[in-house]
This record gives sequence, structure tokens and C-alpha cells, in this order.
Amino acid sequence: MTKDQIAAFRLDLAEFRDMTQKFYRKEISVPEYKSFSGGFGSYAQRGGTASMLRLRLTGGEITKDTLAMISQCIEKYQISLIHLTTCQSLQFHNLTEAQVLSLIEDAFDHGIITRGGGGDYPRNVMASPLSGVQKGEPFDVLPYAREAADYLLGLIGTVKLPRKLKVCFNSSPDDEVHATFRDLGFVANADQTFDVYAAGGLGRSPRMGVKVASHTRPDKLLAYIQAMVDTFTAYGNYENRGRARTRFMQEDLGAEGFVQAYREKLKYALASANLDLDVTVPVLEKTGSDTHFSHPRVIAQKQPGLYAVCYAPCGGNVAPALLQKLSQVLAPMQDVALRITPDQTLYLINCTAEEARTFLALTPDSAGTRFEQSTACIGASICQVGARDSQALLSACLNAVKAEQFADGVLPAIRISGCPSSCSAHPIAALGFRGGVKQTPDGPKPAFAVYEGGSDCLGQEQFGQELGVMAEDEIPAFLVELGRTITADRDVYETWIQKNREKFLDLVKKYI
Repeated sequence: MTKDQIAAFRLDLAEFRDMTQKFYRKEISVPEYKSFSGGFGSYAQRGGTASMLRLRLTGGEITKDTLAMISQCIEKYQISLIHLTTCQSLQFHNLTEAQVLSLIEDAFDHGIITRGGGGDYPRNVMASPLSGVQKGEPFDVLPYAREAADYLLGLIGTVKLPRKLKVCFNSSPDDEVHATFRDLGFVANADQTFDVYAAGGLGRSPRMGVKVASHTRPDKLLAYIQAMVDTFTAYGNYENRGRARTRFMQEDLGAEGFVQAYREKLKYALASANLDLDVTVPVLEKTGSDTHFSHPRVIAQKQPGLYAVCYAPCGGNVAPALLQKLSQVLAPMQDVALRITPDQTLYLINCTAEEARTFLALTPDSAGTRFEQSTACIGASICQVGARDSQALLSACLNAVKAEQFADGVLPAIRISGCPSSCSAHPIAALGFRGGVKQTPDGPKPAFAVYEGGSDCLGQEQFGQELGVMAEDEIPAFLVELGRTITADRDVYETWIQKNREKFLDLVKKYI
């Protein structure tokens, strides 16, 4: 970003301060404030007495310097709740008016610009969480994600989008970032090029993306981003917010019509000056001496003797005190960094075996089974638009299942969204839940719609089928009965469901 752009963002903070003060003086309504504050990565929490602030962290990367800043803010503002999001961001919650106004400036002073963290703007640019260190990856996509993030930030204030725009880069067969069904996704190829997908997304009426280009040179990627921005502003729906996401352009123009429209804009973008990139991918020189270290939460990197360690906090809520401790412990370690994953976990990368053991010892509360690694959005107790408290449901499910002591894999990781916004990506879960209401003879009850059969793996992408609505207080019992059934069949969910889907559906019917 240019110095002028950074200066402009700093000037914007004065307007954020003014509007936030008006909101807390009750001079503007919650919806009025929401439409403004989201553009700064901040929203009022449910009830309007506290705020949250979302940090833009490209590719979920938290360097040691960034972690030190986060640690300082935890101490300075006595932060009580930190939530990892499925878009690889970090959210501070339960902030007072004074805290959010001061914290947003502290973040800016440390190079973290929250502008566009919400609202109708380009959002946090995502990247495969193990990019640069994963064995078998085509190439490191994170440097390109950083360039894309800077470019998109530079469009804020100059381009008015119909709604938000999510861009991501994938270098993994798991496709955790959902590159083939984001607003714009770049998928790395073995020949050092990208395949490009566009106009996909979750939420209401989810759609897979359309492949708009194959084997694109990385140095041209900014032109592909600009073409998407130009297509969205030309054909996106500015009148109906419910249809203002890029995926609805597939309906309005038809899939082929959308591709044609995009490629027309691409011609002009490719002809533009100053859009070519010259990216130098850094080479990690650190190595480790122990190349045989093994642990269930440890992944061997492509760099000999180095490891990535996974930490999965319940519901994506990481203890502030842990981040403070990590900042102290990581400070002397060479080249280590944290990465937030789209599954609300943390990786500590570039660890020697000794450093990995240190991190493991600091995080004994990490999820131990696949089911314990389940994902949930922040939920209706905090979120203004949430219909149900997804965090409370997850906690109830974990407690019920823990008592059964099922073997790992008997139940899959579930994804729980409090509303149709799909903040936990429930449509692509093997088993997902979306907040709603169930009509009963005794009146409406808190409930969740049940989804089954989703996948985000490259080449196997599909959205789950909605099976019906289940009362919230019956979901833990459903999961326990499902686990007992699979255990009795001496199987795990992944293979059991392929052979016993009718039995599964019969079980679901008992609860819906």
C-alpha cells in the first residue's frame, strides 16, 4: 500500500470515533451503526452495550511481532474473550466504547488495518494455513495472498461494491479456504500457475464457483482480481441486498454469461499498466536435527526436521492468557509463526522437535478427537444477527459425547452456524447444523436445521443435503445415539455413513 492510502485510513479513524461515540450516546440506532462500523471491522454485540473488533490477518498469519502486540492489548484492555474465525481472522470481544476506540488505533500503529474487516468491502484474504511448509504443495501461495490483500485494501474508498468480496488462495488438496466456491479463488497448480474460480459462496442459496481461467501466471493475478471487481460492480445487484453477493450473478447472467462478462473485463484489466507482480518467495533456511519426531497433533513440514503443531481450542475461543504465554515463549525461537486455520484452530509452524514439544506442553487442553475439533460461530449470545447460541449447543454436545468415551472417528467434526450466514460453513460439513425454529404442539422451540454429506476437498466439493429441523435440546441425544450405533457396528462415521445411509436417515427421522 502507498503512504497516501495508509494516511487516508488513519484519517478514517476520526470518523469511526465520532460514529462510535454517537452510538454509545444512543444518537444512532444499532442498524445505522452496523452499516457504518462493519467497514472498520467492528460491530456492536447483541444488546448494544459492548463491541467487538476483527483483525485482518492475511492467510491467518500471526508473526511474533503481531503476537506481541496482541499480548500487549490483552494486558492493556483486560481482554476476556478472543475468537478465531473461519475466515482466518481474530476477534476481540466484550470491548467497552473506550476500549474499541483505543484498540483500533493500537492495531493500526502496529500495521494491522482493520478497514474492510466487515461491511461491503474486500474482506480478509485467505490462504491455505500450511502454505509454504506443507509437503507436496505445488508452491507457496501466501506471498501472493499478501499482494492481493494490499491491492484490495487500496480499493477501499475508491470502489463501491454491492456487498462483500472474499478472495482466497489454495495450495492444499483439502481446500480448507474453499477456493472453488468463494467470490474469487486461486488454486495452485504443479506448473506454478493458478486455476481461477469465481462467483461461488455459502450462505443462503450456496453455489459452487465457476472456473473462469486455467493455468494463469501468478504475475498476472492482480488483473484477475481487478476483473472480478469490475464484473461485480457492473453486474452485481445494488438494489436487493439479499441478492447482492457474487454468486447470484450466476443466476442473473447464467454461468456461461457470467464467464463471458468476466473475461470481457479481464481483457481490459490485462491491458492495464502497473498490475503485473514481481514476487520473491522467501526461502526458509531453518532446519532441525530430529527428523523422526511424531505426535497426533504434529505435522512434519517439507523442511527437514521442522514441524507444525496444531492447537484446537473449543469453539475457536482461545484463552487470552495462553496467547500472552505463547508470546513470551516464542520470542527467542527462530522463524516460528502462528497460523489461524479456517477450522478455528492454530498452527505453530517452523518448529524444531524441541520447540514442538514446548508448544504441546503449553496446550494440553487442545481437542483430542475429530469430534472435539468441531466448529461453531460466535453465536447469538454475542452476534446481533444470530438466531441461536451455537457455542452453547457445541458445549452441550461435547459434554454429552465426552461421557460416552467414543473412539476417535466414531463421530465426525460437526459445524454449527447460528443462522443462515454460514459463519461455520455448515453446508460443507459431513454433519452440520444451522440455527432456526421448530414448530411443535407446544409452540415454537429453539432448533437447528440438520445438514449431511458436505465436502470441501478438491474434486469432491459438494454441499450437504438439508434433512429437516431438530430441536436444540435433542441434538446432544441424537449425537449420542448416532455414536452408539456406529460403535455397535464397529466402524467410524466416514466409512459407516457410506454403507448405512438409510439407517442414518431413520435415526434422524426420530428427532426431526
